[in-house]
Amino acid sequence: MSPEASPVPRSLAEALRARDDASLAALLRDRPDLVAPVPTDLTQLATRAGTRASVLRALEHLDRFALQTAQALAVAPDPATYDLLHQLLAGDDGDPAVTEALPGAVAALRGQALIWGDDDRLHLVRTARELLAPSAQHPSPTGLGPTVREATSGMSPGRVQQIVNTAGLPSTHDPVSAVTALTGLFGDRKRMTALLAGAPEAAREVLTRLMWGPPYGQVTAEPAAHLRWLLDRGLLLPTAPGTVVLPREVALHLRGGRAHRVPEPVPPAVEPAVAQGRRIVDATAAGQAYTALATVEDLLKSWDQGGPAVLRAGGLSVRDLKRSAVALDVSEPLAAFWVELAYAAGLLASDGAADERYAPTPAYDTWLERPVAERWGRLAAAWLAATRTAGLVGGRDIKDRALSALGPGLDRSAAPEVRLRVLTLLAGLPVGVAPVPEAVLNRLAWERPLRAPQRDGTEDLRVRLARWALSEAELLGVTGRGALSSHGRALLGIPVPETEAETEAETAGAGPASHAAVDGHAPGAARPAPTGPLSHTGRATATAVGLLAPLLPEPLDHVLLQADLTAVAPGPLLRPLAETLGVLADVESKGGATVYRFTPASVRRALDAGQTAADLHAFLARHSRTPVPQPLAYLIDDVARRHGHLRVGVASAYVRCDDDAVLNEIIADKRAAALRLRRLAPTVLAAPCDPATLLEGLRALGYAPAAESARGDVLITRADARRTPPRTAPEPVPEGPPPADGVLLTAAVRAIRAGDLAATTPLKAAGPGPAGGDLPRTSPADTLATLQAAVMTGEAVWIGHVNADGAASQRVVAPIRVEGGFVTAYDHTADEVRTYPLHRITGVAELAED
Repeated sequence: MSPEASPVPRSLAEALRARDDASLAALLRDRPDLVAPVPTDLTQLATRAGTRASVLRALEHLDRFALQTAQALAVAPDPATYDLLHQLLAGDDGDPAVTEALPGAVAALRGQALIWGDDDRLHLVRTARELLAPSAQHPSPTGLGPTVREATSGMSPGRVQQIVNTAGLPSTHDPVSAVTALTGLFGDRKRMTALLAGAPEAAREVLTRLMWGPPYGQVTAEPAAHLRWLLDRGLLLPTAPGTVVLPREVALHLRGGRAHRVPEPVPPAVEPAVAQGRRIVDATAAGQAYTALATVEDLLKSWDQGGPAVLRAGGLSVRDLKRSAVALDVSEPLAAFWVELAYAAGLLASDGAADERYAPTPAYDTWLERPVAERWGRLAAAWLAATRTAGLVGGRDIKDRALSALGPGLDRSAAPEVRLRVLTLLAGLPVGVAPVPEAVLNRLAWERPLRAPQRDGTEDLRVRLARWALSEAELLGVTGRGALSSHGRALLGIPVPETEAETEAETAGAGPASHAAVDGHAPGAARPAPTGPLSHTGRATATAVGLLAPLLPEPLDHVLLQADLTAVAPGPLLRPLAETLGVLADVESKGGATVYRFTPASVRRALDAGQTAADLHAFLARHSRTPVPQPLAYLIDDVARRHGHLRVGVASAYVRCDDDAVLNEIIADKRAAALRLRRLAPTVLAAPCDPATLLEGLRALGYAPAAESARGDVLITRADARRTPPRTAPEPVPEGPPPADGVLLTAAVRAIRAGDLAATTPLKAAGPGPAGGDLPRTSPADTLATLQAAVMTGEAVWIGHVNADGAASQRVVAPIRVEGGFVTAYDHTADEVRTYPLHRITGVAELAED
């Protein structure tokens, strides 16, 4: 800073220049858009901080009271004092809560570079004032209208003098002083009270209706007497033909000096709904976590042979989503959630083939081999970080196109942050306590109130994201009965009480999350820019997996066979047993126990997979705690005896059988007419359809044909025949530039300081030189002489430099040596030693000695 500069900042750039490095780093961390790319100096940083997009993004990250503070400054004179700001928020009667919270709100706005100046001269950034100040096109949340000066800007001087005289004020010599006198009258509590005491009752009712906004009203060409009384005294001012407005000063008097009807300096409490025991919550969450894994596994298993086709625009069709919902026995929104979760975890993708379809990825097979708890950890981590939002499926985008599962347009950058914040609020409650859902939504609305209204009248996106986060956390087993589980806390990196005694002590000592922010930041204080769940480490996930593992049921190695051709699995089964049984029988029902039903089709499916009747008998005898029922043994033997009696190959397709009577029976069957079979030999039939269609057609007629290769060998079908090429999980779409880490922030602050030094360092006045901000211009001889002298004296100089791309810059350097057409110098701008070609230096100027 130059010695002529005033200690009172005259601009945002000067206010930033007076900050220390820690404060600048905090600003760049809270507003990451300011650091991409790194500004060259503090003037450029201030300019960028005042752009509309940057200011709007900063305003959207304010809590309600900080935003109300900014709105109050927008309706106050510029600059405003802290006392005036306090009066606008607390009113004439005062409010202890406002008094306590206001310093934090002002500090938050100052830290975000939305206001600058000392407490006796608070300036709101011009762009923020334009966004928040009331206007006819954009009403303010304060409900205030224009000032007297703004409302009378188009009024004739004679009419202004009439209003002044009718209001009981002496005439003035010019309209400016008249408006000033009228403004002083409306701002004087005592004189305004006396003026309104003589108002008609109907006039006072009109003022009461307009007091809290909207401040505009309609009048006829011949206003009623009580309206004329208000118009004559300037208590209502015309803004357009037939339209009047309540001046801001009059409204503030009627409100008792308050800019907002209800200031909200204190965040709403996250009220507890019901208290559960920690064991109950953890057990419930663990059960739901196991169900989630089973659901994802069932979904991908049903797509093993090639899932639904990919729409031309991308995503699943409505019909395929309904089929998946029926297969999982869930609603379509829940089916969309499970599909999107598998996709986010990298377990599902399109195969990229000509007839593109969705199928499991190779990572799915690896995932299946991991322990149960680790599989849940992968799903939970993917859910926390995902920006794709399944709740939007079935809606419409801004172009009125349908949003489909796995399709484009589902990314919402705020989703990870909202999920993390919802879980953090739940973690602020005592262990085992579930919150009132509406209380969580109210708290989130207080923390981020500034959002654009929805065109269709639906809820704000953040509110919907919060609702979906609560329900999805329950589905995934992060919460149990509405309360955050122990492994859910660990997933957030929050310490978990190790013993029941510690849990009871925490529950007894911690009240519900109330006025104190549960994330450790006081209300109104500057809250760091959320980094989202991408900041949670793998160590937190590993801890959560370790806490969940003991809560999950141990897989069983047996089932209970029953005489009605069913098998009951009293719990989760070992993977080899579950896979084989899933091929041999169909799942009939799920719940605490899974019921499998054996049918001829299911037994044939096992035989197609390469099993023999003897293999199936041995498998059931080995894994059943009850004797194999005779009906089941007969079913296996009967299907095995007929299996493969018919053989289907490629003609387009053919059927061969050693028993020509069976072929005669097929040809005579009218139901086989659609297959258009013809006899080629006594034991061979041919069909024009493909083998797969012929196989399905014969099976529909009640036969058990087997497919064979060109060499006559029986083809064995495998359940995991189709996989996509290796695919990576979709990357989350961040909201704006990612937050900078500590190393980048330190380097950015150092670079900005150095650039500011180069831009603001005073120069020696030595004849004609560069005009403010221009590059110095000196002859090559003068440049060389000045640099050599600087090497001898060790002084720093100011140089102009043009790089190889033609970009010009100004730099403050301390030359070390000059030789071979190059100068090596310590560059204060870059904070490092650099070498510059002399022919690229446009000129040199000496710095002022002070």
